[in-house]
Amino acid sequence: MKIDLPKIAEELPARNFQDIFYEEDPELEMCIIIDSIFENEVLDRVRLSNMVIKNCRFNNTDFMNIDITDVCFENCDLSNAKLSKSSIHRVVFKNCKLLGVDFTESRFGNVRFDNSVLNLAAFGNSKLEKVIFQDASLISSDFYDCKFKRVEFQLCNLDETNFEKTSLKGIDISSSTFAALTVSLYDLEGCKVSTYQAIQFATLMGLLIKD
Repeated sequence: MKIDLPKIAEELPARNFQDIFYEEDPELEMCIIIDSIFENEVLDRVRLSNMVIKNCRFNNTDFMNIDITDVCFENCDLSNAKLSKSSIHRVVFKNCKLLGVDFTESRFGNVRFDNSVLNLAAFGNSKLEKVIFQDASLISSDFYDCKFKRVEFQLCNLDETNFEKTSLKGIDISSSTFAALTVSLYDLEGCKVSTYQAIQFATLMGLLIKD
């Protein structure tokens, strides 16, 4: 699946994320930010656009209602950050740590999570359209009551992930791995799985398989 990549200018001035405190509105755009530490802060309705953010830490920061458009995060740590009720479009998270991040009630469009850790991440009640999880760890992550449209899980670890009340129709998880999932039989209808996964689901349903 092809998705729209972030539209970012080639030449960007360097800034520090702390500069956001000096803006009239909590907004940063048209810049590159490297090695900033912005932890345990609270900022509502932040807007980030046309940016590259590298090697930065945002642990435990509250970014509720954030709007992120045309941004690339590389080697960043957003563990336990709160990004609920957010709008995230044309964004790439590459080699990022998003352990326990709160994405609940958010909207995602044209987003990639590449080689990132999203264990215990919460996506409940979110809408995801044209989203790719590539080589991502999603152990014990929560997709409760989400709306999926053209979402791919490629070579991911989905162990103990919760898809309760989320339809997986048309979703391909065949290249991903898990020992157990939380998903209803109804919501599993139309999901694309491997032969081995089909046997796993049958076992989880209590079927006894005989050759």
